[in-house]
Amino acid sequence: MLDLDVVRARFPALASGFVFFDNAGGSQTLGSVADRVRDYLVTNNVQLGASYAVSRASTERVEAGVAAAAALVGASPGEVVLGSSSTQLLHNLALAMHGELRAGDEVVITSADHEANRGPWRRLAERGVVVKEWALDRDSLRLEARGLEPLLGPKTKLVAFTHVSNLLGSIHDVPALTRLAHEAGAKVVVDGVAFAPHRRVDVRALGVDYYVLSLYKVYGPHVGLLYGKREHLERLGNLNHDFLAEEVPYKLQPGNVNFELTASLGAIVEYMDSLGGLERAFADIAAHEEALSARLLAYLTQKPGVTVHGDPTPARGRRVPTFAFTVAGREPEAIVRAVDPKGIGVRHGDFYARPLARALGCGPGGVVRASAVHYNTLAEVDRLVDALDEAIDRAR
Repeated sequence: MLDLDVVRARFPALASGFVFFDNAGGSQTLGSVADRVRDYLVTNNVQLGASYAVSRASTERVEAGVAAAAALVGASPGEVVLGSSSTQLLHNLALAMHGELRAGDEVVITSADHEANRGPWRRLAERGVVVKEWALDRDSLRLEARGLEPLLGPKTKLVAFTHVSNLLGSIHDVPALTRLAHEAGAKVVVDGVAFAPHRRVDVRALGVDYYVLSLYKVYGPHVGLLYGKREHLERLGNLNHDFLAEEVPYKLQPGNVNFELTASLGAIVEYMDSLGGLERAFADIAAHEEALSARLLAYLTQKPGVTVHGDPTPARGRRVPTFAFTVAGREPEAIVRAVDPKGIGVRHGDFYARPLARALGCGPGGVVRASAVHYNTLAEVDRLVDALDEAIDRAR
């Protein structure tokens, strides 16, 4: 099991005493990541690829960061594209796929996704691509195969869906859904942003064609990561200078990567190694997060007037500790503002999953979202419960 004293000591922001339960919007950063960013800027801040010693050292540090990012998802360095955010990378991917998707081709998106994995594909309709929407199952509140099957056909070229709902915390069966899409001849693009901070990502085991995540939600700097099978990346259009059309992944990284942030990425993997390696670390993280989920759900599911949207069970195989809820007769913003003075960070809104929030029957204010990660403690959950209890009861 995790030694939380050791874990929390690695995150300088936690020493302030503030309780972070807005982690789905971005986790706190490892001190070792910040140290590497600073060290690069003060010792190696030069252009890559030159023959002089400082440039050679800079190149090595950036290449090591790319290799670490690849290791984090079980890929090779040549299959990893880095960029400013997952949203930007998905837009770039859609742009680079223009040569593959023509008028009359079909793309499937979902009603459960963050807009980052909807908007770029919806815009293809302007070019005559047919965009179909895969609805969340009303009973399970998950993306189910029975909802996808009727949408697949000989013209389906792409299926874009999320590994975990950033609103509900529900885990979807990516390998099974990917196999179904592949049987129809379609590629898959999976948004793993809400999954990656909580569970081990192994893109080969998942079988996906493309997978995107945000490293600033996995305890690192503000960098997005896009995995793509090498043969797919080679066929994509060039987004860089004309003479770089054959350079993978460089052709998909216009202006190149951010050097200092990329150079810091090895610290994430080293942190996981200190917890026993990727497999052991994420297994222990899942067990601890299940305990956090059980404590918070025990309160939310029993509190009169509170509706938990999504899976009400804490099982680590079914959900991550991201919770959306509403309170009868109370605006989500009012609940959040009542919690703010307690030194606890939660948030309200639709979190760019607007179609899902509407499907859940939520009003313009969306939901209250509380999201934990492995550095949170049971005592912090208790502080949140006390603050929520006071906020809700005061409104009655």
